[in-house]
Order: sequence, then C-alpha cells, then structure tokens
Amino acid sequence: LVCLLVEAATLRFPRFTSNANNRSVTPIATSKQTNPSTSTRTGRVATTMTTKGLPGFIRRTLRADYSEDEDEVVISASAKTPEDIGSAADDVARSQLDAVDEQRNRSISWDPSADDTRRPASRVNDSFGFNAEGAEDVRQRTASSSDGSQPAASDENGHDGNRTSDASKAAHLQKQGSLDESLATDSLVDGDHGGSISSLDNSQLSSKELMRPQISVERKPSYRETQFDKVIHSDVVQLSELRKLAWNGIPREHRGMAWKLMLGYVPANEGRRSHVIQRKRAEYKDTIAQHYDIDADTRSIQEQETLRQVLVDVPRTAPEVPLFRNEKIRRSLGRMLYIWAMRHPASSYVQGINDLATPLYAVFLGDLYDGEDVLDGNVMVVLPDEKLDEVEADCYWCLTNILAGIQDHYTADQPGVQRMVMRLEELVNRIDADLCTHLRDTGIQFLQFAFKWMNCLLLREFPLRCVIRLWDTYISENGFEDFHVYVCAAFLCQFSSQLQCMEFDELFGFMQNIPTDDWTDMEIEMLLSQAFVLSTLFGGSDAHLTSVAPGNQHMMM
Repeated sequence: LVCLLVEAATLRFPRFTSNANNRSVTPIATSKQTNPSTSTRTGRVATTMTTKGLPGFIRRTLRADYSEDEDEVVISASAKTPEDIGSAADDVARSQLDAVDEQRNRSISWDPSADDTRRPASRVNDSFGFNAEGAEDVRQRTASSSDGSQPAASDENGHDGNRTSDASKAAHLQKQGSLDESLATDSLVDGDHGGSISSLDNSQLSSKELMRPQISVERKPSYRETQFDKVIHSDVVQLSELRKLAWNGIPREHRGMAWKLMLGYVPANEGRRSHVIQRKRAEYKDTIAQHYDIDADTRSIQEQETLRQVLVDVPRTAPEVPLFRNEKIRRSLGRMLYIWAMRHPASSYVQGINDLATPLYAVFLGDLYDGEDVLDGNVMVVLPDEKLDEVEADCYWCLTNILAGIQDHYTADQPGVQRMVMRLEELVNRIDADLCTHLRDTGIQFLQFAFKWMNCLLLREFPLRCVIRLWDTYISENGFEDFHVYVCAAFLCQFSSQLQCMEFDELFGFMQNIPTDDWTDMEIEMLLSQAFVLSTLFGGSDAHLTSVAPGNQHMMM
C-alpha cells in the first residue's frame, strides 16, 4: 500500500523524480545532496528518503518520525526497490511509535495525593498508558498485525502485548460509556492496580455496580426547618416569632432549645446563654449536695415521707416506655422530683408531677443527639453520667417554670384542678348538650374521669410521642391551663357517638382507658385544630358558658 501511494504521488506530482544513485524519492526544488551515512540507531549504512512536500495522507500513512531539518526518516541501505523502501519505512515507523509511547509513559508521573478532579482527562488516561487517540493507533497496529505481520515485540522493560490489549479494553469501555473520567481515576488508582487495567479482575470490569459512581443525596431542609434555624440561631431570638412557628410543631433537632427558650430557662440573647446555663446547672448541683446527698438520719419525718412517696411513684412513671425503665433514668428522676419538693414546700410532691417530667427528659436527651428518638432507651448505653446530670438540671428548671403557672393544681385540695374540671363540663354542655345529658343520666360525673386529665395534662391518655407534639403547642401558647381545657373538650367530643351508646359500667371503663395507642401526630394536630376553634369561639366568654350549664342552673336562681 505504501509503495502504491508513493508511486501515485510520483506520477501525480511532476516535481518528484526518482534518484537512481541513492534510491530515494527527492523533490527537485528542495533536493539536498546527502552522502550515505551510518545510522546512529541501527549502525547500518542507510540512505535518506525525503518526505517534505508529500501529501498529508501519505505522510500519515508512513507514520514517520521527522527531523527538524528535512523530516528525514532512516531506511536501511539494503532496500533496493520501492516495495523494499515502503516495507522498511513501515517497520521503522512502527518501532519509532513504540519507542515514543514508551517514552511518554515514562515521562508522565502522577502523585496519588494530588487532586484528581483538576487533571485533564488525557492526563488521567495517559498515567495508565492509554488514551482515546493512543487506543485508536494501537487498534490500527493490532489490526495490521492480525493481517499477517508479526505481533509487537517486547520492549526493553519487559512489557509485551498486554499494553496493547489493556488500551483496547479501556477504549472499549470508554466507547460504551461505562468508564468516565472520574471513574477511571477512582476505580483504577484507588485500587492500586499498578498502572495497568489488566490487573483488574473480570468481576471489576464486568460489574456495573462497581463502575457506577456512588451519589449521596442530602435531604434539603424544608421551609419550616429553615425558618426555625434562622430564628433560633439569631443573636437575639424573637420569642413572638418562635412561638408562632412552634404552635404547628417543632422539628426534632430544634425542639430542645426551643422549649428552653419559650419556658424562660435560657435567655434570648445568645451571648449570655452559655453563661446562664452553666450557672443554673452549678446551682442545681449545689442543691443536690444540700438536700439529697446527706445522711438519712438528718432528714425530718416529712422529708422521709416525701422521699418514700417519690421512690414509690418513679417505677410507675411511663412503664410502657423503655427509656423510663432504665435504672439511671429512674435514679435521676427520683432525685430531681425530691429536690423540687424540698425547694417548693407549699405544694411539695404530688402524684402527677412525675408524669410531667417525662416529656422533658425525652426531649432534652434527644437534643444531645440532634433530636434523635431516645424512647427505646438505647442511648443510655453510651450516655456519659455528666451529660445525664446536665439533662437532669435542665429538666428541673424547666419543670419549675411549667409548674409555676399551675401551682394551685398541686396545693392542698388542688383548687386549680377542680376549677378546670368545672370549666370543661360547662364547655362540653355548650357544644354537645346531648353528651352531657347522657353522662348525667348514667351517673357519670366529670370529676371522675376529668380529674386525671387535668392533674396529669393528658399524659396518661396519649403515647409519649404524641404528648411531645402536644406540648409544642402548649408551651408556645402558655396553655397548660386555659388551652388545655379546650383540648380536653375536643378530645371528649370526638367519642360522643360511642359514649352515648354505652351504659355506666362500659362507659366508665371506656373513660378510664380511651383507645389512643395508635394515635400519631396527625390525630394530635386535628385535635389541636378543633381546640383552637373552640378557644376562638368561647375564649373570654364565661358568661355564655355558665348561663346554660345544666348542673348549675339551681345556683343561678
């Protein structure tokens, strides 16, 4: 093929003539007398064939290594015919290309610690001995070898034809789209395959799972989460904005701090927050040493009775929740309740206060782990004791602020609870008179079932997860007394049709154990919506309620 091309060029371009003396094809206008010289590469007498001026397709076919002067290619002097010249030129070109490829592979060095993403694709491929253009050249040489020529010989470093097959494999993978630039870098370099794709096993080459890039998709925060993050992490928290957002629920990761802010435990100014928390925790620690870590003989009879009552009630606190069956939690809860009773002698400890502490423990423990659900109790395996002490102090101060608004619920005769029960009866009579009439006819009094609702704030009626969502609204509303009555009224009226079909025994048993085990946040939010409507209609209108209350008509006469 080379000889035919040379002859065709000679016939087509009259500027080229054949020189019989040196057996070379020389352009007339640019001919240069050269004497036969000894090739420094082969050590044999050689002549010079000048290819300057030849058409580009002939020069690409010859694949010659040109010099800077005349683009000379060294050919053996034993070549006598044009066919010999073309064959010799092809052999020389092939050997020179192999040498160039080997030199290129040696010259390119790569530092594994460098940033892969900043290297061009050609450099990434060249570092392993192949690229798209090189692979095309290798395929051409391989095809010519398969037509009858000898396979490529081993180079001086011992690399044989595997380099050709390696490049072919890589080019084939690139053509199929299964080996992109970043994947070539990651899958080959990180695996330390010695710079050769042939060192990959068959499973690595054929497995699409290994070749597919692993893409991690991070969940984008919602608009509400973004708003909470903006409000809570501001230099000075706007409590009005925080309460407005918290009414509809607080994201887990922000709930702990939001509760502390709205309950007044920590200041809204972020610069003072850490100092105040440290001071209050240190104060609570001093209180433990003063009231709890003392000799039992130094306690008065009243103090011993209070401690006994606390230790009896703690195992009964949320027994269905694994977290509160943990001994560390029980010991911490009992100590906190006893200290609260000692610091508030007007009410001391009353059954029901222990239930009010459970949402605080669950939320503040979860706040240590970015709002993780800790009700299964597994967190206690890795929780350090000093962290539990901090949670105990936080719960103490927040519980104190909650009970400060409903203090008369737990004083002698509990007048606050009785007041709330009476308001509930008046409200239910206003919105569902038939239900009130049925309860009165069957002999059920509101005080028999609603006292527990007011004393424990429905903590024994709902799962603890639902109570936490309920408290988001209570804390934002300051509604542990007023708004709670509307929630209880909406809760009771939800079962109105069932209750009106029951007699005393069945009805009394139902009211003691209302089926809410399968309730979720959705049911709680529906309940809160109904309570909000009732509070809008009847809030501040006590005269309208008492004027029609069935049990109070004789009082008005």
